[in-house]
Order: sequence, then structure tokens, then C-alpha cells
Amino acid sequence: MSLLTPLALLGALLAIPIILLYMLRLRRREVLVSSTFLWRQVVLDNEANTPWQRLRRNILLLLQLVILALLVFALARPFITVPAVSAGQVELLLDASASMNATDINGQSRFTQAKREALNILDTLGSDDAMTVIRVGDVPEVIAPATNDRSVLRRAINDAQPGNAGADWTAALTLAVADAVNSTGLDIVIIGDGGLGDAENLPGVPNPENVRYVPVGVSSSNLAITALATRALPGQQPELFAQITNYGTQDASVIFDLRVDGDLLAAQRHVIPAGQDFSLVSTQLPDNFTVLQAGLTTTSDSTVPDYLASDNTAWTVSSEVGTRRVLVMSPGNLFLSQVMRSLPAIEAFAGNITSGLPSGNFDLYLLDGWLPDGDLPEGDILIINPPRSTDLFTVGTKHEMRSTPVVASNDPRMAFVDFSGVNILGYVPVSETPWADTLISVDNEPLLLAGEVDGRQVAILTFDLHESDLPLQIAWPVLMANLLDWFTPRSAISAPNGLSVGESLAIRPPFEATAVRVTLPDGSQRDLLIDRDVIVFGETHLPGLYTVDILQGDTLLESAPFTVNLFALNESDITPRSEIRLSGATIAATGREEVGQREIWPWVVLAALLVLLIEWYVYHQRLSVRTLLRPVLLRQRTA
Repeated sequence: MSLLTPLALLGALLAIPIILLYMLRLRRREVLVSSTFLWRQVVLDNEANTPWQRLRRNILLLLQLVILALLVFALARPFITVPAVSAGQVELLLDASASMNATDINGQSRFTQAKREALNILDTLGSDDAMTVIRVGDVPEVIAPATNDRSVLRRAINDAQPGNAGADWTAALTLAVADAVNSTGLDIVIIGDGGLGDAENLPGVPNPENVRYVPVGVSSSNLAITALATRALPGQQPELFAQITNYGTQDASVIFDLRVDGDLLAAQRHVIPAGQDFSLVSTQLPDNFTVLQAGLTTTSDSTVPDYLASDNTAWTVSSEVGTRRVLVMSPGNLFLSQVMRSLPAIEAFAGNITSGLPSGNFDLYLLDGWLPDGDLPEGDILIINPPRSTDLFTVGTKHEMRSTPVVASNDPRMAFVDFSGVNILGYVPVSETPWADTLISVDNEPLLLAGEVDGRQVAILTFDLHESDLPLQIAWPVLMANLLDWFTPRSAISAPNGLSVGESLAIRPPFEATAVRVTLPDGSQRDLLIDRDVIVFGETHLPGLYTVDILQGDTLLESAPFTVNLFALNESDITPRSEIRLSGATIAATGREEVGQREIWPWVVLAALLVLLIEWYVYHQRLSVRTLLRPVLLRQRTA
């Protein structure tokens, strides 16, 4: 045993005044009385009183000296030499991935055990050793920079919490290696359940032999929903695909339940073979649903534990959410077919112009060189090369184009549309359209006009696509995408298959939006600033259902759901690894290889407190005895 601050032993000199206090006699207070006849004994005692007396055996004195000795010994910071995982400059990487929530260690989580291991390493650091603590989640963070302050390191470790996503070991090791470049003799200690993913091949890790691995976890028993998706083909019932995986070594009995928009749809019992996937396909979903939630529960008679709960629930939204139905009435325009297939979230239906308009509701009617007999359809309309006049516009005789088209570039519907290189043989002038804005013109005649009339949006392209090279120009798909966004704005988000925990979502608010609000699964909300065309939302750390609200002032323009799930093999497969690979080297679970210092002053302080309690008890016991004997002594003196 050694001492870190031996000068503190000088505090033992405080024993001298304590002993002197016990040797001093009490001074009696002098009082004038009329007669001392009855006070002779008191007078005799008073005469015999001297300033000093012989030190007598006193249990209180002994206990107080013991307390002083223990406190002085604690201030000297005694320590014993013990085996340690690492010493010197230590980079501690604490695995905070989703798998560390597994409760396979006597009902406690792996992360709890990992923090215990970290505190054990901290307790064995020497007085000159320093440690950096990095919490390795989907975004690694330094929760305690390099320091030898034990209280700072202990608080950082105790306050750390596991996440719900995978761990970015590449970024975490890069942080650690950056410190290693500027330090000599630096050790990297990894505490986790193994599985570094792509980081196993990370180049440039200096001295893999200085990397220590402390494994946690004892079991691989886990059941997880590893896939959940729906699709709806035109004219068919929505279909569900789900996959359940048993990562354990025993067959497991589970109940798989489905909820549609919050209502229980079905619950079925299945036996999942050990180490295998189990697929489910169903066509029993109702029409027009929005959100589907799947859950996994072990049966009451099952003896197979499921140690990770965060992958037992998954969500998906209907594949039809945000999809626009477009009816194309054309004599067979290949250019229109190609552009419709290239645009996202478009479900195009080809009609037969000889049979007229089919029944059904569509978001947009695209009429190419053809108009129905009688009235135009009720709904938004895009007319290309109108063959005749209608109640909404008048068509003139065909004109040849002799000058360069002019684009209303300040109109958002013409964003990135360049017509300077487009050649057109001829167009039909369209007039009597006070409801429309001219977006592209030539010789003061409209080539493209658009506006709102009678509660519907109408756009007219006044030339035949086959008599121009527009379909061969980049302006063609850009123009169609802009027009379709104006007609029936696409969903502000594009995540048809959902996101994994920690992934970012791209949000494309429409032109007129003034605010974007995201509601998280826990009910909290985030208001996003619209300062660019695409907003990136990255706060997807919770699995569940999110909602994006697009606002124009206080008016809700659009509300779109999206889901975040833990579909991660490295997290659901909770099998603990006894070794890891890094920079081509295999690193086995480490034992105690270094020499560390374990301070024992907390135990010494605890012993001092215990002796203090004993001293307090003895003192009050003596006080009680004196109080009881005082009347007896007075009677004896009076007699």
C-alpha cells in the first residue's frame, strides 16, 4: 500500500490539542453566599481543583483519536496496486447502440454493465493517467474530453444513455485515432458487444495491439421484425409483406399482431425456427388505410426469452399516400408515356380516345390533341395542342413560330425551364383566357398558359409535341415536373419504405409554404426554418410514426406521415462477440494486463463515519447515566 499525498499525515498533530483538552480541569464559577457551613464539601472540592489533571483512561478520547487517524489517513489518499485493463492516456469508447438495450445480464441492460466496466477502469487509473470518454451512437460524441479529474469522468459515464440506432464506429475510431496521433502511449479501450461493421476495415489505426476490447452480453436470444412493407397495384387489394427473424438458438413461439390506423386487425400465433427468417404475405388489408403497425409478443407458455424489445414493433404507411392518379388521353404519344414513367409518385392510366373518358376520379386529366365531346372533365386539366375551342378558351388558326420563345422566369412554375434552344414548327393561338397567366410566349402569343378557373386548375400547351424538339431537350421533364407540382403538389416527403433510426429525411416544401412542423413519436414537435428548396430533418432517433405538417401561416397545406424503424442486422443480432477485427488484426477480449492504482480512501472515510457514530452513542449513554444518578448524589451530599 502506498500514499498519493503523504504530507496529509501531518494532520495527525491535531491529536495533541485533543489530548490537552482532556487534561484540563473545569474552572468553577465563584458565587457569594451568606454562609458556607453547608458548603464545606464544595469548598474542599474547589480548593483541590487545579488547572491540570492526570490523563485518565477515557473511551471518548480513544474514539476521537481513532476518528482523527482515519480522516488523516484518508486525506493521504492510500491506494493499492491492482491489475488494470489500461493505463496512461486512455480513449474509452462506450458502445451506445440499440443492441446495448438488451437485458440479458440478470435483467439489467448491457449498457448498465458497460458503464460498470468503464467505472472499474476509471477506478484503476493512476494519479497521472488521463481518460477521454466517447459515447458511440449513430453520431459519436465526446462526453468527457481528456482529463484526470475523476469526478468529471464518473459523472459523464453515469449520465450516458444508450440510443435506438446503430453505432457509427468509423467516426468514433476516427476521433480516437486523431487523439492517438498527437499522443504517445495512448490506449483505445472499446466496451461493447462487438460487431464494428464497416469500421473493421478502417485503415490507419495505429498499433492495433494498443486496442483493448471489453465485451458485454451473454446471450443471443432475440426475436425481431426485420421487414414490413405494403404495396397496392392498380385494381388490386393492398398487400402486406412482413418478416420475423429468430436470432436465438431455440425455436420460439410468438404472437404477431397488426393494427390499421390504431384498430386491431389480426393477431396470429407463429413458431419461428431458431436462426431463421419467417415471412408473411397478406392481402387482407382494408382499402384506404394510412398507417399500419405490427407488433411481436412472446406467448405466455414460451420459455425462450426475447432480450431486445425495441425491434418488436414496426410501422409502415400506405404506398398510396402521396401518389397522384393521372389519366392520359392521347392517340399514342411516346414522349408523354416516357415522362410519366420518369416522374415520382405518379400513377398514370392510359385511356382510349375512341371510347371517351372512362369512369372514375383522377387527380389530373392530360388531354393530348383530343378533347371530349361536350363539357370538359371536372378536375384539373392539362391540354396539349387543343384541337378546338371550349367555354374556357378560343383557338385560332395555326401560326408559324419565327422568333425565340420568352419564359416568365420569375414564375415558380417556370423554375429552371430554358426554352432558348427549343425549336417549334407552329402553334395555335389561344385567346379569351382572362383566368390564365402566360408562362411561355412568342410574338406576344402564348405557348403555355396556366391558371385557375371554376375551382380547378387548367394549363394549355399550344403546340404539338411531335412538331418540336422539346421532348429531346432537358426542359421537357423539368417543365412537366413543375406543372405537375403545381397541379397536384407531390408529397413534401419521399420515404415510401420508411427510414431506419438515425437516417435523415429530405423535405421539399411547396412554393407557398411558410413553415414546416414535424411531430415526433413522443408527441414533441420541431419547427423547421424554410431557408432552401430542400430541408434535411435528421432528428430520427426514436422509432415510430412521424408526421410532417406543411403550413401557410395558420393554414395546413399538407400533412404527410413517415415511419422510422430499427431494421438493422447488427443491432437485432445481439450475439455477443468474444473478439473484434480492426485494421486486419484480431483483438480478443482483454484481461487485466496493465498495473493500476485503486484508491481506498472512500472506505477509510466510511470507517471514520462508523467510529463517529459509535462515539456519539457512547457520549449520549454517559449523559443519560449522569442524569439518572444526579438525584442520588444530591441526597448523599445532603445527608
